[in-house]
Amino acid sequence: MLSDHPEPTQYRTLCSECQAGVLQLEYITYFTWLNEELVTVPNFPAWVCDVCGRREYDSRAVAWLNTLLNPDAGRRTTSRRRPGSANPNRPQP
Repeated sequence: MLSDHPEPTQYRTLCSECQAGVLQLEYITYFTWLNEELVTVPNFPAWVCDVCGRREYDSRAVAWLNTLLNPDAGRRTTSRRRPGSANPNRPQP
């Protein structure tokens, strides 16, 4: 019996380094330096060549990691009110 849902199309990308291998999604340990500390991230998505081993990291995952490692992440931005400005949550007379 045929499934109602077709198989997803698999895209094959040739390795830009060796031009012979195919990049395949793997979950590896990513290493990076943050100031003078080595940070390791397990199960990080990367495209790895099945011939030469070249790694290309998933751009969305790298952007997400950069956001998390940003020293200002999670800090509230403070907005200063000008004297005499109205409180938008309070009804005006």
